[in-house]
Amino acid sequence: MVCALGAAVCFGTATVLQAVAARAASAEEGPGGDAALLLRALRQWRYLAGLALDGLGFLLQIAALRSVPIYAVGAALAASLAVTAVVAARLLRVRLSGLEWGAVGVVCAGLAMLGLASGAEGDRGGPDWLKYAMVAAAAGVLLLGAVGGRLSGRTRALLLGLGAGLGFGVVEVAVRLIDSLRPADLLANPATYALLLGGGAAFLLLTSALQRGSVTTATAGMVIGETLGPAAVGVVWLGDRTREGLEWLAALGFAVAVAGALALARFGEAPAAGPPAVEATAVEEG
Repeated sequence: MVCALGAAVCFGTATVLQAVAARAASAEEGPGGDAALLLRALRQWRYLAGLALDGLGFLLQIAALRSVPIYAVGAALAASLAVTAVVAARLLRVRLSGLEWGAVGVVCAGLAMLGLASGAEGDRGGPDWLKYAMVAAAAGVLLLGAVGGRLSGRTRALLLGLGAGLGFGVVEVAVRLIDSLRPADLLANPATYALLLGGGAAFLLLTSALQRGSVTTATAGMVIGETLGPAAVGVVWLGDRTREGLEWLAALGFAVAVAGALALARFGEAPAAGPPAVEATAVEEG
């Protein structure tokens, strides 16, 4: 669980850095399109620092997924929004409302309940077809992104955010389906390709969703996509369980942590610029 929380800290801090850099990139003149936007963002040092933190967070996420249930890791990663809110409040002087500080506390309480109730990682490898299902799910994320990219407003943001969440969920499940790190075994395992395709698609969809739509809507869709599905897969097919008699505490902790994260969804992207203090009730984009 320590690794999962460490990943949340890395991802939450990276969000602030990447948001500032991505906004600066979107303000630059140049060709349109998601790929062009990403290339301009990659010239910003804050974006590169965010990517480094994302890389560290990903390594910690893998370590966590190899030792604790997917539902606990998913809730911890959703809680990275609480980290983003706190970092934005300190570094960017974003003013949090009392309700939002309360939501940070709710997230922490939910994670504490999960930490107490979570059992060991499931000991089942899952059915053979699950690896191929993850590849199909990753391809579905790309299709969802193509459809969502043609829409506008909140519908676009919701679909792209949900697609990004599903892609990150594919990564969570795929890590558990990789049982050998030998190069030959990795190349022969469909889960490897699901991980690469799902992660890449999620990254692209999230960048697009946060730049050209409602931040709150996109982030809420991402939180839902990366927590509910993977948690169900872990319980049903991979053998994830809780400590004996604490199923109710794990379910409550999961629900509380995700609900708190959803309440902090506007921090899926911190403001890139503005006055010294930004009111919590500021009008979102989209």
